[in-house]
Amino acid sequence: MTGVPIMIIQLLLSLSFLVIIHECGHFFPAKWFKTRVEKFYLFFDPWFSIFRTKKGDTEYGIGWLPLGGYVKISGMVDESFDTEKLKEEPKPWEFRSKPAWQRLIIMLGGVTVNFIAGFLLFSLILGIWGEQYLPNNSVSEGIVTDSIAREMGLRDGDKILKVGEKEFTRFEPMVLRKQIGINNASTITVIRDGQQVSIPVAERWASDLSGNKFKDFDLIGPRALATIGSVEPDAPAQKAGILPGDQLISVNDQPAKYWHEYRKIQRPTKSDSMIIKVSRNQQEQSFPVLSRADGTIGIGVENNLRIDTTKYGFFEAIPAGVTKGMIFMGDYLKSLGNIFKGKTKASESLGGFASITKLFPKVWDWEQFIRITAVLSLILAVMNLLPIPGLDGGHVIFLLFEMVTGKKLSDKFVEKATMVGFFLLIALMVYANGLDVFRIFKK
Repeated sequence: MTGVPIMIIQLLLSLSFLVIIHECGHFFPAKWFKTRVEKFYLFFDPWFSIFRTKKGDTEYGIGWLPLGGYVKISGMVDESFDTEKLKEEPKPWEFRSKPAWQRLIIMLGGVTVNFIAGFLLFSLILGIWGEQYLPNNSVSEGIVTDSIAREMGLRDGDKILKVGEKEFTRFEPMVLRKQIGINNASTITVIRDGQQVSIPVAERWASDLSGNKFKDFDLIGPRALATIGSVEPDAPAQKAGILPGDQLISVNDQPAKYWHEYRKIQRPTKSDSMIIKVSRNQQEQSFPVLSRADGTIGIGVENNLRIDTTKYGFFEAIPAGVTKGMIFMGDYLKSLGNIFKGKTKASESLGGFASITKLFPKVWDWEQFIRITAVLSLILAVMNLLPIPGLDGGHVIFLLFEMVTGKKLSDKFVEKATMVGFFLLIALMVYANGLDVFRIFKK
């Protein structure tokens, strides 16, 4: 199975894992403090549930609406708005009867687990697969650019030295996007034609590169010489006399020194002759080649780029994973800050479930699945800490107010605030998913 179905399956598995561990973060502290938990649900269950069973005081189940999950704690104002019991005197097993510090631990449990899970998943990736990267100094032929990078001022053959003040030591196109879109880098320093050049970056690129507008563009890639790595047996190239190690020069007099140039050439779609010029032992030779019906001639790419791998032992992977998680959270908070400051358009940056689904690859890849789950875990933790009633962060603000002032906010106030926050969150969810729908029809 490949394509969209496998992407959706990965999304559901990832979100299910994250929701379960998040709710466990509330569930177990509640149990430790002898607070009754009435329900523990994966997904929401308005009107009916797919599965449910009861053990002790708690009903465990799976809802039909995959928008998250919840634990229903006795005596707590939450999104269920079941406030009838709040009219009665507090019971010893209810959330509202517990000391503020215990209630604070219960509320912080979910985001704490998500933070820990994100860090550990990054550590797991480093411990199993290590960290592969392309050293920038091995990209001897410079970069190849797409239309967006060229509009920014980059050119094929440029060798990037710095983006803003960050040294470009690893060839990672995402660094270019991140430094401009999140950290507002205003210059790109390159070597062009043997000279160091500072390319100014227009302000609009900070917004464009941090949103959805150009998210499908790679911007840059490593430029590679069109050196033939293999020739298929009995293929047109072999019959013409082309050998592995030959360096392409042109096809029908069109430059093809680099692989990206070769791929751009419009070759015949039916059996037809083309003239391929190559360099062999520093001498130019030309070969008439009768192409296949699809225009191919049976040659393979020689990968002359050096990929390095940093390996991590157990005790090295954990701090390295925490560092990666902290760097990601710092970038994510900066991107949120840019939205609030108006530097980035919310309509370009926000997305719903379709946008999240697109994060996953179209084939199953454990490393990518774990990496995206780690990212989503940290995002879930940060978002839940926002001081909005209805989120964990809203409850935390109320509890901190109580602990500082010694005055407990009334259940009625918390109920009203939670209702307002809940409808704001629903509106935001509708808006984000609406943006996904709009983008689909806009294409």
